[in-house]
Amino acid sequence: MITARFFQKNGLLVGFSLDGHAGAAPRGSDIVCASVSSAAYMTVNTITEIAKAKSKPEVGVGRLMLVLTEDEARRSQELLSGFELHMRELSSKYPRRIRIIYGGYKNAQN
Repeated sequence: MITARFFQKNGLLVGFSLDGHAGAAPRGSDIVCASVSSAAYMTVNTITEIAKAKSKPEVGVGRLMLVLTEDEARRSQELLSGFELHMRELSSKYPRRIRIIYGGYKNAQN
């Protein structure tokens, strides 16, 4: 299962993390994992490369996390909200494959 955590601080989305694998099909053929990964990397790349946020993503096997400063988060709200909406829609379509958790900035440390 993929766990998506959305971090909130002072009424802003300040980042997210993704952990795990959907397990809907073998690696390389899993459309759920591919959908999540594609949307997440588009979001991260747009924030860091296009919007020039200085915050850097943490990337590992089955893990991606981006935590922004409040200023970067304010400038990225529409993009983060779009990614959140996309993840909620995927989760509603694949409830056994994607779980969404909301929490404060300290949730980023978990």
